[in-house]
Amino acid sequence: MKDRKHVHTTRMAIRWGDMDAMGHVNNAMYFRYIEQARIDWLTTIRCAPDPEGQGPVIINAHCTFLKQLKYPGDIEVRTLVGAMGRTSFETFHEIRRVDEPGILAAEGGAKVVWIDFPKGKSTPLSEDVRSRLLGN
Repeated sequence: MKDRKHVHTTRMAIRWGDMDAMGHVNNAMYFRYIEQARIDWLTTIRCAPDPEGQGPVIINAHCTFLKQLKYPGDIEVRTLVGAMGRTSFETFHEIRRVDEPGILAAEGGAKVVWIDFPKGKSTPLSEDVRSRLLGN
């Protein structure tokens, strides 16, 4: 993981409604947790999507479920940035219960493309955006 840089951590509660009939957090909720962490991070660094300008768009996402999560409890989602291309970058996420910090519950990621929304096309990442994404 030396090619990944930890850039943000988000803490959130596991909600009763996140669980399914099997009594554990539904798999789709892990993507919601990752989404919330990503939006928190992008908002914090002033890179949230601007429908009249530019911003990030997910072109693929993945998650590997390693341990069941159950209500009640709090989780931390760590966001890491990986390889950067001309118009895109890789993100990675680690989900852990706060009361079990040494146990990885899930890991996932996404490829993100920087888009010029009015043109509907990808556009190069500026040096300013690259710097903010890397926490510099």
